Amino acid sequence: MIETLPTGAAKVAGVVGQPIHQSLSPFLHNAWLRELRLNGVYVPFSPKDEHGFERLILSCRTNGIKGLNVTAPFKEIALKLADSYSDIALSCGSANLLTFDDEGHVHADSTDGFGLIRAFELQSPGCDLTKPVAIMGAGGAARAVIAALLARGCTDVRIVNRTIARAEELVFAFKDGVSAFDVTQIARAFDGVSAIINAASGGPLPLFDHAPDQATAMDMTYRPLKTAWLQAAEARGLKLVDGLNMLIEQARPSFEAFYSEAPPAELDIRDLALRYLGEVL
Repeated sequence: MIETLPTGAAKVAGVVGQPIHQSLSPFLHNAWLRELRLNGVYVPFSPKDEHGFERLILSCRTNGIKGLNVTAPFKEIALKLADSYSDIALSCGSANLLTFDDEGHVHADSTDGFGLIRAFELQSPGCDLTKPVAIMGAGGAARAVIAALLARGCTDVRIVNRTIARAEELVFAFKDGVSAFDVTQIARAFDGVSAIINAASGGPLPLFDHAPDQATAMDMTYRPLKTAWLQAAEARGLKLVDGLNMLIEQARPSFEAFYSEAPPAELDIRDLALRYLGEVL
């Protein structure tokens, strides 16, 4: 059978970030496109700075691009450049999904929180995310997590950050249900939590000895699949959620927004991704 290849009528979408070379998103979306035999492509974009990002969005308004997934460091400016936005994108102050209509209108949305919730449902279904949750880090990634948890019904989200002023900025942004802690207050921050989510890059490992025995630890990073953070949580006996399922699940609504079809359920995309990443199955 001859493989379907894109033609001049192909629907084009992509992912934008800096750097972008390690993104797994092109692999996921193009695998779905091949499985469905759709006339479409999904490509990476890597503008050098915010000015380059603005020029890219201006171009996409008129060149037929269906949409973009947005990753660091452009999620916040993506929201500012949009003509309209979803409630969840507005609440978290950033967007990881931009779609373009035929008139050049840009709509911003955020699917990161959806992906995180689905990852917990798949890997730790018994974890009750309406109970207290601790989040490590106070950057852009943490914002989407907070918004998703509050929308889920959590009334006690605890932000742990080396610089407490950054955590307090999120308390101010979200107000009710969010509190700030520095790293010397981990014992208090972890007390009675159902989950501990790592939304930070780098830094020292937390003291998992302070975590409840039944807590679930989640790291938003997926390279490697079992990060040093998750290894430390596993050694403590906690349940684990990795970042790969979050990536896959946040990509599903994006794919449907770009190509007007849901990703094929019969394709085990996680298995393909693990093989691509060279992870042991």
